[in-house]
Amino acid sequence: MQVHSIGGNKSKDGKQIKWRNIKIKTNNLKKESWSQNPQVVEQSYLVNTITENEARLGWRLLWDGKTNKGWRGAKRIDFPKTGWEIKEGVLSVLATDGAESTGPGDIITEDLFSSFELELEFRITEGANSGIKYFVNPELNKGKGSAIGCEFQILDDKNHPDAKAGVNGNRTVGSLYDLITAEGLTIAGRKKVFKGVGNWNKARIVVKDGKVEHWLNNEKVIEYDRFSQMFKALVAYSKYKNWENFGQWSAGHILLQDHGNTVNFRSIKIREFN
Repeated sequence: MQVHSIGGNKSKDGKQIKWRNIKIKTNNLKKESWSQNPQVVEQSYLVNTITENEARLGWRLLWDGKTNKGWRGAKRIDFPKTGWEIKEGVLSVLATDGAESTGPGDIITEDLFSSFELELEFRITEGANSGIKYFVNPELNKGKGSAIGCEFQILDDKNHPDAKAGVNGNRTVGSLYDLITAEGLTIAGRKKVFKGVGNWNKARIVVKDGKVEHWLNNEKVIEYDRFSQMFKALVAYSKYKNWENFGQWSAGHILLQDHGNTVNFRSIKIREFN
């Protein structure tokens, strides 16, 4: 229940808001529920859980919340022995030196994906840097640094210097790293919504028929066509310019990045499109 300000309107001084007959029901709820409206998008906040409706729509957990099943190191055949922690339903990369993939290294899915919708929650520590990459080809970079792929940037924009690097904010949270800056696209004039350090934030990536969207906390912040001339032009002036057909490969792994800072992940789920 919200009490809003009067916005400087002195004529509303002294106004009161009252409530009564407040009730809540907490058990035997199934018989009270309404039929699912297919036009209404369900937003689930259940941790590491797929709802009945999500299962009908093709969603599955990409991480089971308990083990490393389905994941391996980006530059190794197994899961890192240390540096990644699974505890109380949270998958965490632990802090090392703040550098890119110099600790336990990135982890990737064993499966490849081409047309999909990915959702997860992430929580960062102060000054942290990480990312969610897709269309990752781990064979391209066997040397130092992270595996190569398109990146949904995860960053503490206020305290990490990378937020001021790149071009016009294209390395800030939610951005297509080093290519396109995240901004509020769902409602005109609204800035992107980041819930802050220490809080859970929701990332969503949709890839279908070449069209790609980034969503941050249920607000669209990026949209692009990965086969367009504009995308190719952006890549040509980015750090990815030397990787042939970057972002246009038919399929790739999904990656969670080790950038030397503690970052937590949970509720990682995916559905694939035909």
